[in-house]
Amino acid sequence: MKLSMLQQSYMNRRSASFRGSSAPLDSSTDNTIKSPAAIFWLLLHGFCCLISLVLGFRFSRLVFFFLFSTSTTTTLYIATPLPHLTKTNNNINDLPLEIPVINKTLSSSSRVVVGRHGIRIRPWPHPNPSEVMKAHQIIETVQREQRTQFGVKSPRTLIVVTPTYVRTFQTLHLTGVMHSLMLVPYDVVWIVVEAGGATNETASIIAKSSIKTFHIGFTQKMPNSWEGRHKLETKMRLRALRVVREEMMDGIVMFADDSNMHSMELFDEIQNVKWFGAVSVGILAHSGGGGGESSSAVAEKDVKPNLSNPAMPVQGPACNASNKLVGWHTFNSLPYEGKSAVYIDDRATVLPRKLEWAGFVLNSRLLLKEAQDKPEWVKDLDLVDENIESPLALLKDPSMVEPLGSCGRQVLLWWLRVEARADSKFPPG
Repeated sequence: MKLSMLQQSYMNRRSASFRGSSAPLDSSTDNTIKSPAAIFWLLLHGFCCLISLVLGFRFSRLVFFFLFSTSTTTTLYIATPLPHLTKTNNNINDLPLEIPVINKTLSSSSRVVVGRHGIRIRPWPHPNPSEVMKAHQIIETVQREQRTQFGVKSPRTLIVVTPTYVRTFQTLHLTGVMHSLMLVPYDVVWIVVEAGGATNETASIIAKSSIKTFHIGFTQKMPNSWEGRHKLETKMRLRALRVVREEMMDGIVMFADDSNMHSMELFDEIQNVKWFGAVSVGILAHSGGGGGESSSAVAEKDVKPNLSNPAMPVQGPACNASNKLVGWHTFNSLPYEGKSAVYIDDRATVLPRKLEWAGFVLNSRLLLKEAQDKPEWVKDLDLVDENIESPLALLKDPSMVEPLGSCGRQVLLWWLRVEARADSKFPPG
C-alpha cells in the first residue's frame, strides 16, 4: 500500500515538472507565429530569394541600383541610311565632308544603364568616306611612283591566249584567270578561244572583267580524252596567234590556260623578254603527296639545277653555271605508266605534255610577216603544222630561247588539271 502511494506521488511530481517547463515555451512559440511582422519579413525573404533565383544576382543590389542611380542619359537612334560609294570620285572635294549622324546623346553624359553595368556610347566608329578615298588615292599614287622608279620603265601590252570550253568547272577556272589578269598593272588584251563555238555562258564570264577581250569560237568540239584535248588546245592557240597577226597587235604573247595558277611576279618578269622566252612551270600532277619526280633532259652533265622546291616536278629551261641555256627540265612520266588518266573524267593522275605552252612567251612581232628587225630563226606561222608539241616548233633554232625567272630557277606559275565528271549536270543544259 505504501509502495503504490509512493509511486503515484512520484509520477505526479514528474508530470508537474514537465508542465511547468513547457508552458513558457509554448506561449513564446504561439506569440512568435502569431506576430504579423514576423510573418511579413518571412514572406518578403522568400519573395526576394525567388527573385534572386530568376534574376541571377541579389535583388537587394538591384533595388539599390535603381533607387540611387543618378544617370539621366537618353540616347536617340536615327535610322538614316549610309550613302553607298558606287564609283570612285576623282575629285576629292566633291565627296561629302561629313557622314550622317547615327547616334545622338541628349546630355553631356554618355552612360546607359543596362543591368548592373554601365555602357558607354562611343562616337560613330566608321571613318569619314572622304578620308578613306584620300588614303586610297595616296596608296595608289605611291604604288604608281614605285613602279615608275623600280618597275618596268616602258611596259608593253600583254596579249593573253586562253583556250576553254563549257564544262562544270569552267566558271571556277576562268574566273581565277580573269581576276589575275585584272590585277596586272599593264595593258592587257585577252584572247579567249572556245571549243564548240562561242557560247553565252563563256561570254557572260569574261564580260565581268574590265579587260579588252576577243571571244573567238572554234568549230570543233572538245573531245573527252586528254590526248585529244591537248591536240585541240594546240590548234586553238595557233588560231589565236593568227588573230594576233591579223589584228597587228603589238605586245608580249603569253599562254594562260584557264586552270593554271599564276604568280603576279610572272607578269613583271615576262616584260624582260626580247623575242622568245621561257619560264619554269610547277607541275601539280597529283592531288595527294608523294609520287612523281622531275627528270632533266639536259645537254651537259655539269648542269646543277637550283630549284627552290625540288620535291615538286618542274618544267622549264635548264642553265649551267654561266646562266646559259643548255637543255630543258621535263616531267618524268615513267612512274605513272599505265596509271595515268586517259579520259577527262578518270580518277587518276593527269600528266602534262613534254613541254607545256604555258611556260613560253614571245614577242608578237615574231608573228608578223613584215616586222622590223624580225630574226631569221623564226618560222612562218603559215608553215607550222597544227599538231606541234610545243611552241619550240615555231623556231628554227631552239637554242635562241631566252630563259627567264633567274634562268629558270624561279617557279612563277603552276600547271594543274582538275575537272568534274563528264556526265555532270552543271551547268544546266
